[in-house]
Amino acid sequence: MTDALETAAPDLGDLATRGTPVGDRLSGLGDAVTAARGRVPDAILDEVAAAADRATGRLKLSARHTVVAIAGATGSGKSSTYNALTGLELSSVGIRRPTTSWATAVVWGSQGAEELLDWIGIPPRHQTMRDSMLDSRREDSSFDGVVLLDLPDHDSTEVAHHLEVDRLVAVADLMVWILDPQKYADAAVHDRYFKPLATHQGVMLVALNHIDTVPAERRQAMVDDVRRLLAEDGLPDVPVLAISAKEGIGMAELRAEIQRRVKDKHSTTARVEADIAAAAGRLEGAAGSTPARELPAQRYDDLEGRVADAAGISAVVDGIERTLGSRARSAVAWPPLLLAGRADPEVAALDAAPQVAPVDRATVDTSVRALADEASEGVGAGWAPTVRAAATGRLAEVADKLDRELGKVDLGGRLPFWLNLVRLLHWLLLIALVGGLGWWGYAAVRGTTDDLTQVAGFPLPAVLAVAGLVLGLVLAVVGRSLVGGLARTRAEEADERLRAVVHQVVEAEVTQPVSKELAAYAAFRRGIATARA
Repeated sequence: MTDALETAAPDLGDLATRGTPVGDRLSGLGDAVTAARGRVPDAILDEVAAAADRATGRLKLSARHTVVAIAGATGSGKSSTYNALTGLELSSVGIRRPTTSWATAVVWGSQGAEELLDWIGIPPRHQTMRDSMLDSRREDSSFDGVVLLDLPDHDSTEVAHHLEVDRLVAVADLMVWILDPQKYADAAVHDRYFKPLATHQGVMLVALNHIDTVPAERRQAMVDDVRRLLAEDGLPDVPVLAISAKEGIGMAELRAEIQRRVKDKHSTTARVEADIAAAAGRLEGAAGSTPARELPAQRYDDLEGRVADAAGISAVVDGIERTLGSRARSAVAWPPLLLAGRADPEVAALDAAPQVAPVDRATVDTSVRALADEASEGVGAGWAPTVRAAATGRLAEVADKLDRELGKVDLGGRLPFWLNLVRLLHWLLLIALVGGLGWWGYAAVRGTTDDLTQVAGFPLPAVLAVAGLVLGLVLAVVGRSLVGGLARTRAEEADERLRAVVHQVVEAEVTQPVSKELAAYAAFRRGIATARA
């Protein structure tokens, strides 16, 4: 049943309503239902589907005819009014108990009415054709195209009568409610029909019958009181006519009002539009009437930042820069200075590379729930639980996935190969320094310094020692300036990789589900707006 509405729109598109206001409203209602599926109870979607089916079915049938239903309570004079309008004694008249068990129909203009009567559910034995041999009075041409129904008493003790009234009230193009001066405030009609039909006042008339039994000076006050009650029911614009079917008072006005509605051919379309608006109202009541809004992108960025903090990414990145910088500086340091700095705690912890710690689940939970609460404020009350569920439904998986994926990230702690070459060069220069000093010292002990090879006027061992010392110190200074930028670059790269993991997890498990719900709600609101235009 819930899929009926989705098939209604394509069928409707085959009619002349495609591109018309009614067709657009039906399409909007279908869009709203599609968006609400899974978020609104199926029972409500079934009601909306039934309303759309009725609207579609009515639009496919005779546009020439207007279905006018005469409804009322026991003793209200409903059947008398029906007989007066038809000019025939077709409905029996009773006062103390309901006498109309089945709806009857009088049709002015039988051509094309058969299919409509079959759709309404009026069997042939309860149909009267005014253009048949029974009656051909010329004055009845003013009712040409009218299908006048006499409904069972709506306050009958028979359940079947209630069901018949409800069924026919739902398909009539124009509803004429006959009220009794003694019972016009009865809750049976106000609570069961008038209040639920507040969206249908454009296709309703109210006739206060038996007005001849009311003193003339009190009649207007009674009519005004009926109007007051209708306004309280949400029907302030429904016309109220004072009539007496028995005495003929006001019957000309009632007949003229029905003729006017039939002549402008608006009742059928108005009824369909009212049904669509009522169905949209039921959907709106279940899902929400709050205008749609989106969370700004910055709000999702803030969530990712909080989750990143919960994962300790900033601390890990700082540790990478500090540790890698220490290790790189030790690789380019002049070995004697490096040996002298072994007591430094930072140098002693060179091998203690930073690791990503388990995510602080409580912080993640709190941050996600805060976003869920904020996002749910942008939808209706009926839609809010689905938004919160979309955000928080996989909180445990979010934390587990973060721990798993962050643990796989390459933190870039390995030193580049060229630092090993620098370190080898440092040791070669140190060997040159020590070797040169040793050679010079050995020659000095033996007294053979004058025999040493000269380079630019200096002994070769001295040149080797000085070159090893100077080049080693220069290499240390240059290398230190280079590795400072290396540590920062590696830390920034690690930060990007870690935050990319946070973004992917939060995007998949929180952002996308929430955005999907907000987008669905926005589509729902657009559909409702179109349906109720």
